[in-house]
Amino acid sequence: MAIATPRRWVGVLLWFLAVILMMATAVYQRRTGPTHPARGVVTLADQDIAYKLKRSETTGTDARMAVAVPTGPITGKLQWRRYPTSEAYTAIEMTREGDELFAVLPTQPPAGKVEYRVQLEADDQVAMLPVEGPSVLRYKGDVPAAVLIPHILFMFLGMVWGLRTMLELATGRHRVRRQAWIALALMVVGGLMMGPAVQYYAFGEAWTGVPFGWDLTDNKTLLMVVAWGVGCGFVGMKGELSRRARGVMFGAGVVMLVVYLIPHSLFGSTLNYEAVDQGADPLESIGQG
Repeated sequence: MAIATPRRWVGVLLWFLAVILMMATAVYQRRTGPTHPARGVVTLADQDIAYKLKRSETTGTDARMAVAVPTGPITGKLQWRRYPTSEAYTAIEMTREGDELFAVLPTQPPAGKVEYRVQLEADDQVAMLPVEGPSVLRYKGDVPAAVLIPHILFMFLGMVWGLRTMLELATGRHRVRRQAWIALALMVVGGLMMGPAVQYYAFGEAWTGVPFGWDLTDNKTLLMVVAWGVGCGFVGMKGELSRRARGVMFGAGVVMLVVYLIPHSLFGSTLNYEAVDQGADPLESIGQG
């Protein structure tokens, strides 16, 4: 009994670390992705103005772009154009509503993107938001919660079990096999079964990775599942784990971490406006970029 207790606490500690690492990685991936709101602070008319501008919206909804600006002489314009195009920017005067200046961007088909910037003015002073240059907002189809939530849940659980497997390997413990196979099952359900359903609702195509395309999100999911599957193949279903099997399984974990550290939706689906302008169906004119 005296030996079992510390071992049990080590296992609990490793689960705790796996959850913390998953949460940290998920936050990093989300905050560095191209759909995370553009944030910053500018100074205009002796006032510090913090902004948070959205970079993702649902098709059928006009994207409301608002900046909290105290009442005073500050006015604004929302300048936008379709992306990626070389069209001239269209300017929309922003309306004051309480302490906010706002304007709306017109809705676009799924995978349609608009490039925009906000110009604030006070007397002879001008500030452009975001400060790093024009931002890009992407539209997507409405994904039902019954599809999106299980996808996110299974992907996060798959990562937790994957990290737990890596920690088991790193600490020389022996309950690797069961954890590795559970992680693989969760990755398959979340990434290869629920993922295409999310993609279909959002952009009209279930799979745009290899061999049908080069969508980064689909391809990195496929790479992770294949790498983890190879690791599980070496681990097997029974018998003593060899040093080689442990090494391959740990390598699969490294691949998983690299995949999750790539910002979400990077180089995602993009509508080809040139084809749409020539009369093509928007759902048939989606590429990657």
